[in-house]
Amino acid sequence: MDDLKSKYLSLIADAADEAAIEDLRVQAVGKKGEISLQMRSLGKMSPEERQVAGPALNALKDEINSALAAKKAALADAALDERLRSEWLDVTLPARDRRVGSIHPISQVTEEVSAIFADMGFAVAEGPQIESDWYNFDALNIPGHHPARAEMDTFYTHRAAGDNRPPHVLRTHTSPVQIRSMEANGAPIRIICPGRVYRADYDQTHTPMFNQVEGLAIDKDISMANLKWVLEEFFSAYFGARVKTRFRASHFPFTEPSAEVDIQCSWVDGQLKVGEGDGWLEVLGSGMVHPKVLQAAKIDPDKWQGFAFGVGIDRIAMLKYGIPDLRAFFDSDLRWLRHYGFSALKVPTLHGGL
Repeated sequence: MDDLKSKYLSLIADAADEAAIEDLRVQAVGKKGEISLQMRSLGKMSPEERQVAGPALNALKDEINSALAAKKAALADAALDERLRSEWLDVTLPARDRRVGSIHPISQVTEEVSAIFADMGFAVAEGPQIESDWYNFDALNIPGHHPARAEMDTFYTHRAAGDNRPPHVLRTHTSPVQIRSMEANGAPIRIICPGRVYRADYDQTHTPMFNQVEGLAIDKDISMANLKWVLEEFFSAYFGARVKTRFRASHFPFTEPSAEVDIQCSWVDGQLKVGEGDGWLEVLGSGMVHPKVLQAAKIDPDKWQGFAFGVGIDRIAMLKYGIPDLRAFFDSDLRWLRHYGFSALKVPTLHGGL
């Protein structure tokens, strides 16, 4: 046994790789290994001899197995060390600029708009896209004969014959969210309402479904001057340059007085530049909230007043990022999205730049 022990401990110490260790394991303690054969010979010994040889053989087998395991672990550690030396990576190097997916321009601009208005104290409010006729039209002082209520302009949900309940529509603007928010929270209130809206129109600058953001501010001393300041601050932050605005008298059923808002721009070699030149581009509608709208939202118009405005997110995205056709927003073209899309890590913030 001493000879076997010396022999295999020496061979194990000299083993150069895990394959050699496996060969030694088979030779020593395998089914036909030398130590295994010695243990089989215990049956031929007398009881007295077995009492001496048995424990010695078991101890030898355990020692050889321990030596094999230790050597195998040492070889594995050495192999790992060598691999780490040859396959090192400098983690201080800049990461590869590889985009994984793209953020759609509509999502990006919605986040940009939300960040700008949040800085001015506006919260984000949301509501259902399928609205009752009352929230979409009646509460906003839109009369029954108004063209917007015709089926050629508005998508109505199906009603069975004889169903006299008020109809539901795919909302034509996000103004119903303003009514719901005023009902729920009362005044004062300062919110923006981004979301999808639906109208029966389709061409280069119109689609049946598009995205809009409306703003609402109600308090006791709000005026058109506050509206003008808010819009000029928004456009200047959004386009990254001081942008002048021009208000033109208009008419909307839900505001009085009402105004169309133009922004300063110029056309140079067929390209639009916002914030410079002597041209003007219409971008949104606005005005002071009509008293009947406040009454519909259960707010006393003798105590409270405020302004509202609405602008198409798709449209201002086209203006800022030079996108020529509105329909491309909804084509699901990966080539277009890779070109106009944004990195998921470029979260828009005012301090970091929009």
